[in-house]
Amino acid sequence: MQRAEWWRRHLTEVLTGHPDGDAAALRRAEYDPVVHSLRQRELAKVAELRAAGEDVGLSTLRRMRSRFEREGVAGLVDGRMRRPATGTGRADPRVVDAIARVAGSRTDEPTVSAQVLRRGVERLLVAEHGAGTVRMPSRAAFYRLLEAVTAGQHLFGSARTRRSLGKQPKRMFGQMTAARPGEVMEIDSSPLDVMVIHDDGTVDRCEVTGLVDLATRTLSAVVLRPSTKAVDAALLLARAMTPEPVRPGWSDALRMSRSVLPYASLLPLDERLDKAAAVPVIVPETVVCDHGKAFISDNFRNACRHLGISFQPAHPDTPTDRPHIERTLGSVSTMFAQHVVGYAGRSVEMRGKDPSAQAAWSIHELQELLQEWVIVWQSRPHDGLRDPLMPDRPLSPNEKYAALVSAAGYVPVSLSPEEYIQLMPREWRVIGRSGVRINNRTYDAPALTPFRRQPSGAGPDGKRWEVHYDPYDISCVWIRNHHGTGWITATWRHLRTTPVPMGELVFDRAHQILRERGQRKPDEEAVAQVAEALLDRAGDGPNLVSGRRPDRKARSA
Repeated sequence: MQRAEWWRRHLTEVLTGHPDGDAAALRRAEYDPVVHSLRQRELAKVAELRAAGEDVGLSTLRRMRSRFEREGVAGLVDGRMRRPATGTGRADPRVVDAIARVAGSRTDEPTVSAQVLRRGVERLLVAEHGAGTVRMPSRAAFYRLLEAVTAGQHLFGSARTRRSLGKQPKRMFGQMTAARPGEVMEIDSSPLDVMVIHDDGTVDRCEVTGLVDLATRTLSAVVLRPSTKAVDAALLLARAMTPEPVRPGWSDALRMSRSVLPYASLLPLDERLDKAAAVPVIVPETVVCDHGKAFISDNFRNACRHLGISFQPAHPDTPTDRPHIERTLGSVSTMFAQHVVGYAGRSVEMRGKDPSAQAAWSIHELQELLQEWVIVWQSRPHDGLRDPLMPDRPLSPNEKYAALVSAAGYVPVSLSPEEYIQLMPREWRVIGRSGVRINNRTYDAPALTPFRRQPSGAGPDGKRWEVHYDPYDISCVWIRNHHGTGWITATWRHLRTTPVPMGELVFDRAHQILRERGQRKPDEEAVAQVAEALLDRAGDGPNLVSGRRPDRKARSA
């Protein structure tokens, strides 16, 4: 740049007569454009520079003057400095192109050594240019070229990371902004790295399916299943539109009435919120999903159509189209699953010796713990919820929901009990002496007494009764009253003697609430204490006696 500035002063004097272009400054007689022609001024400048010890010819001066008039000062910079540094130096461009193509084809392939890639480059050059036409660089030079061309591609690291990087768009990332709760929601499923005990006694991992709101980052609904099916995705929408009740054994700090949610203004609209947990009820307007079979099925599409929800599939194999649910399910794995006994690790190299032997929770027990964890997730400051005018203060999902409701005037409309039951899976069962059996569990209620061993008069054979059940809540089922109106709620017979474990709370706060936060809510300390208690409980497992976990044989028995 110093050399370019040196040329600028001399060329400016040749063109204008003033070294710095200042018309008020005195000009030297030999550079007066009124008296001398351009060629005379150029010859004078060449003579001056040579007298000063600069070996500059007339052709060089004219070439630099032409660049200065065409490109300005940038044209005076050495061309070698203006070229972007690619790291390939003077290497044959055909070799560089072949390396880029061979490396680009390895995105979905297993990780191999540089020697394998060198052989692939050699074969590609022979196939396109003939044997001996293009000279291959030495081994050391090839490795340097390979490192420069494949920078950022994770070519010799994890194949999973390489595939993930390959799916990112080759352009600037866009951003979708939602102005109200439910405007855009994302749904997805992912394996949960916890070994659980399934209903048939087998020990294996399960899948977690979640629905997250883009505007508030609210995890509206989350369920665990052995494998996600279309009915599970449809029921997830119903759970998001239904208030989550406070379960027995939960702390009062988890109630909606003790949270920052606009409980007083929403209670007159829905009386069920009186006993609801601190999770907002959000009605989806648009649901974005991937192309998994459970989400593009007719069952899920029909459920969206029935609920008036716009169905929007993302681009195929493009996780960046739904990054919020991807990151949220990742938070479930890191902030919840790692604290649960039976954690299997996110990969084989991070797995314990025998995670199946550590499995202690059934899938239904773990579902209850996860449901309680979601409530505290709602009160945790979220890094993606920052006010542009107060960037140092992250908001929690519940705080963001309260702010948007007051600003946008959004009012949630919950599903009625009739609509919720209609979305549940349906079975036809006989009402026996002991009640109704669903999935090897017996459900009974006093209201079933007149109908025991009686035909329903409906259904395929006129004998069985229509029963709806929630796959995620085994505490009760609903039997349609074919001899009257409405539904009969029957509870699980062992619910009184062996209650479904509810736990305390499982959430390890990732950040402390900022000191700049105004008045700290009195319930936040209570929520934090409950979170610590459930962390220990989830890590110890059920039926802990004298600090020792029962062995696998005892659990199977």
